[in-house]
Amino acid sequence: MNIRDIIEGKKEWRAHVARVKALPQDYQIVYKEIQKYLFKVGPVELTEGNGLLSGIVDLFEEGAASGKGVLEVTGSDVAAFCDELIKDSKTYADIAQESANQAVNKAMKKVTDKKK
Repeated sequence: MNIRDIIEGKKEWRAHVARVKALPQDYQIVYKEIQKYLFKVGPVELTEGNGLLSGIVDLFEEGAASGKGVLEVTGSDVAAFCDELIKDSKTYADIAQESANQAVNKAMKKVTDKKK
């Protein structure tokens, strides 16, 4: 990644944040919670561009424009809404599980090999 990519990424992120700030307050609150949730458990690709987050803002802008409350858009279980969005994506939790399983398998193989 070169300097231009970093600068362009910052410009895109600032434009994204400006879109979020233009949303009604209830949408902003829910968006920020979704963002926190996705940064904790979300897909690995989330940090590679902001496609998913931009898509959420698109959805929220449409909902706000049509006069819907934010929970009419997401449903009352916002975490379930997020989980549905990322259900087919590899998450950091998946990576952690794979790493733990590989470590256990490797350790068990060593133990088994020593017994032979």
